[in-house]
Amino acid sequence: MNETATAAAQILITVIPIVGIVAGATIAFFYLLWNHRQKITLIEQGIAPRSDFDLDGFSLLTGLLATTVGAALTVFYVMTEEISHALLGGLIPLAVGVGLLLFYRIRRSRATE
Repeated sequence: MNETATAAAQILITVIPIVGIVAGATIAFFYLLWNHRQKITLIEQGIAPRSDFDLDGFSLLTGLLATTVGAALTVFYVMTEEISHALLGGLIPLAVGVGLLLFYRIRRSRATE
């Protein structure tokens, strides 16, 4: 049996991801806008807005994840293929992870001084 999707189904399959991306971008835009307005209002009232972002925790977590994923991909590519450009798929996240872990270590050592 030769089953082909109708034109209407093909259009729906094409439009659904676009609508999802636009809706997500709209939600992100309004979140950033309202967060910015909240910070501006706090500054105008003389209150220093506090940052909830933990750079040390973020760099440690992201560094560990990128390092382990990069190491696993590097080992996988070395075992399944000869050394080629595909190996970059593992070496790039490995290098990013090691860089973030070094950043975490340097930042922690400066904080304790």
